Amino acid sequence: MSGNLNTSINGTHMHLHCFNPTVNKVVETLFDCAIFVFSLVGNSLISIIVFKSRAMRKPINFLIVNMAMSDLLFAIFVVPPNLVGMHFQTSFLVEPQGEVLCKLVEFMIHVSASVSVQSLVLIAVDRFGAVVYPLRPPLITSKLCCFLIVATWIISFGIYSPYFLGSHL
Repeated sequence: MSGNLNTSINGTHMHLHCFNPTVNKVVETLFDCAIFVFSLVGNSLISIIVFKSRAMRKPINFLIVNMAMSDLLFAIFVVPPNLVGMHFQTSFLVEPQGEVLCKLVEFMIHVSASVSVQSLVLIAVDRFGAVVYPLRPPLITSKLCCFLIVATWIISFGIYSPYFLGSHL
């Protein structure tokens, strides 16, 4: 088959309509908007349910809320810049502020992903303790949970701050 996608194969023409850039842009926009809305609603509902219901206020659920908030930040910092980049070819920001905001967006994407992974690890440790040692008190207590949640954010900011400070666009 030659390099042309609209070539003849045994006398029939093969037209690939799925590569239409306008259709691709519309479909990607719809998917991005759906992901953004579902992320916003779902992660917010998780947090509201845990904080409104007294029975749900347990260390494991606070770790889940921590992960939900980092996932919410991830969606906030990924989807809108993706949509702007897809639909507008120019930057709306002037030089110094634009560079700082671009660096900040990349920084927060990495920080929120790191917090999410650390939260998953802490949830796994908590569940490990509950399964392997069912008669012992939980490995992660309420006080320790608060400390660990703050630590996940501090560690993530610390890991990625050199990238924020040293990166150039």
